[in-house]
Amino acid sequence: MPEHDWTETQGQYLAFIYNYSVIHGEPPAEADMQHFFRVTPPTVHQMGLKLEELGFISREPGKARTIQVLVAPEELPILKDRR
Repeated sequence: MPEHDWTETQGQYLAFIYNYSVIHGEPPAEADMQHFFRVTPPTVHQMGLKLEELGFISREPGKARTIQVLVAPEELPILKDRR
């Protein structure tokens, strides 16, 4: 498995975005990530900005549910259960 320069938390966000998109047929909203990770809206927003800055995702600012993971699925970490 290729090594990436993401933190464990960043990797979990990427895995969540990918898995949510596969399961639901559309990318998650920030509210979906807030619920799953149990964090505040600013936390999710800042993570999105950071992942985009690092080139791991792309999105269209101002449009809902446009996040796309730019990392091959086989390179993503396993999404951990948050319960």
